Amino acid sequence: MIPRYSPEDISAIWTEEAKFQRWLQLEIAAVEARMEAGFVPEEALLTIKKKAAFKVDEILEIEKETKHDVIAFLTNVAGYTGPDSRYIHEGLTSSDVVDTSLAMQMRDAGTIILADIENLIAVLAKRAVEFKYTLEMGRTHGIHAEPTTFGLKLLLWHEEMRRNLDRMKKAVNTVSVGKISGAVGTYQHLSPAIETVVCQKLGLEPSSISTQILQRDRHAEFATTLAIIASSIEKFSVELRHLQRTEVREAEEFFSKGQKGSSAMPHKRNPITFERLTGLARVVRSNSIAAMENVALWHERDISHSSVERIIMPDSTIALCYMLRTFSDSLETLLVYPERMEENFNSSYGLTTSQTLLLALTGKGLTREDAYRLVQRNAMESWSKKIHLRDLVLQDEEILRHVTPEEIGELFSFENILGKLRASVDTIFERNGL
Repeated sequence: MIPRYSPEDISAIWTEEAKFQRWLQLEIAAVEARMEAGFVPEEALLTIKKKAAFKVDEILEIEKETKHDVIAFLTNVAGYTGPDSRYIHEGLTSSDVVDTSLAMQMRDAGTIILADIENLIAVLAKRAVEFKYTLEMGRTHGIHAEPTTFGLKLLLWHEEMRRNLDRMKKAVNTVSVGKISGAVGTYQHLSPAIETVVCQKLGLEPSSISTQILQRDRHAEFATTLAIIASSIEKFSVELRHLQRTEVREAEEFFSKGQKGSSAMPHKRNPITFERLTGLARVVRSNSIAAMENVALWHERDISHSSVERIIMPDSTIALCYMLRTFSDSLETLLVYPERMEENFNSSYGLTTSQTLLLALTGKGLTREDAYRLVQRNAMESWSKKIHLRDLVLQDEEILRHVTPEEIGELFSFENILGKLRASVDTIFERNGL
């Protein structure tokens, strides 16, 4: 099991305290880089490192007058630092601070999400192996189709989350860039070398080119990746909600002692967790649309994106973190009912063997059209009269001209069906590394 983070870890990244702490970290890194380049006295750097501080409530009070958060921050820091504060923010613009610090926040939040994805992958792998050969009816359009196993369902989700892991790694890499390039990205009062050093100190790559801001296609990629992962969790949750329906009841969300399902009906055991995850996916997806709206800004930069990102980045990362952890925990405790899966499998009168019979007839020389007509004729009667397809086929003289009763018995043999399925399951699991 991957080590778990406490729920507070990711939300702590997005507090005002954490934001301003990153701003200060960046400002000090910039002073340090400029000292190393010979532009700042070493004594001033030591003073700044020793004295530079801030208080959130003081910054917010100053901002009431300045109407500018970065200026309010710098004013507050200067009050603690003294005269050497003149070296702080020298040559920088506000977005150098805000965008680079936001990149640090997205990187740090993304790193936690990556660990949560890895944990879910591990849970999916464990439970997929557990139910590797557990027979379940495969469904298309919600209708019985052909046999599958519950393990294959979970393996499918396992592979989807592995793709999501790759997507998230790329998205984190995409946003892990900073810029210290000044008011329009031309290094008018600094140099690319200073930017490189500062970014290295912060664990970021310097953007190869920027305007006053980092380009928002990066943020859109990050947000849409979160949305894709949330959509996967919704997909899994919707399927499990279906499986918990009374008429299906092949799997069920764990219902703890003392839990209540309804204020009116004491018998209710509802898939409330999976419903909650379905709803949260809608929020994360909606936020990704807002991120894409942020890509186009006036004359390379305006401030319309800022208010949006103050909402969507904390909300989406925190929501997805919650979704991943909650789904992992729910999957760990998921109640699975193989006996009910077998009951459902047997409830469609052997109709799921229709393609096997069709292929047997074409193998005897019938055209596909003729074989289809013969099988469908019996299948429709099986549905309407609730008679096993095998029994009808054994009475169909036209079919018996081409296959013997013994061959029909073999085609419908449960052991034969399971044998073929097990071989396929082994191949698919092996192909996916489990």
